[in-house]
Amino acid sequence: MHNTTSAPAWKRKIHEIIYEADTPAGKWFDVILLVLIVISLILVMLESIPGLGEKYAIPFITAEWIVTIFFTIEYILRVISINKPTKYIFSFYGIIDFLSTIPLYLTFFFGGFSALLAVRSLRLLRVFRILKVTRYIGEADKLSKAIKSSGPKIAVFLFAVMVVSIIFGTLMYLVEGPEHGFDSIPKSIYWCIVTLTTVGFGDIAPETPLGQFLATLIMIMGYGIIAVPTGIVSAEYAQDLKSKSDNLGSESPNYRHVNTQVCQNCLAKKHQDAAQFCHKCGYPLHD
Repeated sequence: MHNTTSAPAWKRKIHEIIYEADTPAGKWFDVILLVLIVISLILVMLESIPGLGEKYAIPFITAEWIVTIFFTIEYILRVISINKPTKYIFSFYGIIDFLSTIPLYLTFFFGGFSALLAVRSLRLLRVFRILKVTRYIGEADKLSKAIKSSGPKIAVFLFAVMVVSIIFGTLMYLVEGPEHGFDSIPKSIYWCIVTLTTVGFGDIAPETPLGQFLATLIMIMGYGIIAVPTGIVSAEYAQDLKSKSDNLGSESPNYRHVNTQVCQNCLAKKHQDAAQFCHKCGYPLHD
């Protein structure tokens, strides 16, 4: 049986604007929120430039306080507009929202916390909810499933890479030795990983013919190693598409529901487009 007990009208209105992007008001709220997040990040970056932060200290601080006050009000409204505040407070976005708001207040007591405001960049993830484009949502869902399915294979592959790095790193330590910069096995393993991944910082390099030969083998292996994870994920991605095309149902295999509504009671997402009740707790999604 569905829970038909509805929240007060003002509470549902706030929830509709802050948590959802189906209405013009909700979309505008999210757009303004994202603009303020970007402005805040730009302010943090500009403030870190030597000389600029001191010269424009007052405008920077004023602007940052305006943004922080807006985020504080937003955080409070998010908490009071849902039936179970702890669902939001301890959720991923709830923690990020709190961490992105509190640093400026902490500077009153401890100082040096303003740089943590960069965590607000994580809030930009909400842009995908605002866009509400089926193509992007569907492709992101496919890629996410392919990566998850590839997890065990990639884990085995990374384990094999670590074993190879330990073996070759130890060999390089024995061949080159401390006199050529390979003064410990961990440092030699570090060099091997850097070389195997084709990064090549150049801080240490083999000087003996045998060491250079081993380095050549490692570099050649590196090109093959780069392609393996890509191939694994691509294979899973292709398999996912094939399985969907083999199991055609009433809907197109490429169709993805783009309903952005969030349950006011339990904050559940990913409802079907025509859903009237929450698929998790049965709370009504509409008045």
